[in-house]
Amino acid sequence: MSKPLKIIFAGTPDFAAQHLLALIHSEHQVVAAYCPPDKPAGRGKKLTPCATKSLALEHNIPVHQPINFKEQADQQQLASLGADVMVVVAYGLLLPEVILQAPRLGCINVHGSLLPEWRGAAPIQRAVERGDKETGVTIMQMDKGLDTGDMILKTSCPIEANDTSASIYEKLAELGPKALLKTLAQMSTGDYTREPQDNSLATYAAKLDKAEAELDWSLPAKQLDQKIRAYIPWPVAQFSFTDEKAQTHRIRIWQAQVVEHNSDATPGTIIEANKAGITIATGDQALCLQSLQLPGKKALPAQDILNARAQWFTVGQSVKGFTD
Repeated sequence: MSKPLKIIFAGTPDFAAQHLLALIHSEHQVVAAYCPPDKPAGRGKKLTPCATKSLALEHNIPVHQPINFKEQADQQQLASLGADVMVVVAYGLLLPEVILQAPRLGCINVHGSLLPEWRGAAPIQRAVERGDKETGVTIMQMDKGLDTGDMILKTSCPIEANDTSASIYEKLAELGPKALLKTLAQMSTGDYTREPQDNSLATYAAKLDKAEAELDWSLPAKQLDQKIRAYIPWPVAQFSFTDEKAQTHRIRIWQAQVVEHNSDATPGTIIEANKAGITIATGDQALCLQSLQLPGKKALPAQDILNARAQWFTVGQSVKGFTD
């Protein structure tokens, strides 16, 4: 029979906060929450707490925000809490060994992939970008490596053809808390196994860079579609377009579809523009852009964009700039 555990929670974004909420409503006791220092946000650059801090304060959970755990005072403060286990979800900091060993049962992490696939900062995005058919959540015992610890529990979900990183994020936010509570129930009784990762099967999910969002139309349409879905909600796939006044605009793509295309049009050439969307030739097949966002505007269906800027998107023009 499981018993309540004293838990330290460490996390940052809403994904982490949803796991914290599950712990708050469980039998376990969250004795403290750790998150990074507040960061400037919005036009006024006002210091803003992360989702984890806001939720913790709402439930009267003490919050600690060390820059890192290099200071001995921070290490001693955490150890003094006498926790059974530390739960880490999208915290954003590598923990030194002294912290990993401080709780009685060590530290566990909720990671958004089926390890050892996609270790690193952007596992959801990289899985969608590569065209993986499934992903999931792994609960692992943390060690000093980057997502290299022994696996305690794994749960999976499919990646559908229309899934974006945002929709997968929501799926994993449902799976993760359930998997976490199941893991803690096992750990509280001591009846659980730890499976070492096979390092030869590991892949690395590098942090996303804005530069990756610029599409290369020489790539196959299927690969471009995967990129578009992977980069929602950030940084959002885009292309540069030069208008008749030689002004360059960055146009974001929020929805697209692969379509068959057998002509010899140069990749990046508009081959159709109608109510179905703006279809562009690629390195293999074509891509129909269905929802776009012009600079300073909100995302709109392609038909609305054509109604306002039809001269930008006529057949034969290149999305890399007007043809000479």
